[in-house]
Amino acid sequence: MKILIKKTKLPIAPEMLLRQAGYNYIIGRGDRKDSFVRALARAGYPRFHIYLKEKNNIIEFNLHLDQKKPSYAGSHAHSGEYEGKVVENEVKRLKKLIVDFVKNSNNTI
Repeated sequence: MKILIKKTKLPIAPEMLLRQAGYNYIIGRGDRKDSFVRALARAGYPRFHIYLKEKNNIIEFNLHLDQKKPSYAGSHAHSGEYEGKVVENEVKRLKKLIVDFVKNSNNTI
């Protein structure tokens, strides 16, 4: 599921916003891109997973839910969910955080 926002509307860097929302930065391996995750359980899965992309002054937060680790070494499959109630609720939470930061652009981190 995607959230789109104009870069000029966001008073802080999107990476800082995600950190405020409880996400951790992870470095991509191989051909994978760097991203952010927020674990829902102590073992690390399930977890929300976000890729950031910027194009034409628009920031795209591309969110999905990883249910489990890849099944075997070298596998990229992770039982990701791109929609559903849990994902929708996380999108609502992030949108609220974005709106709050836009309203209170004097926020300091």
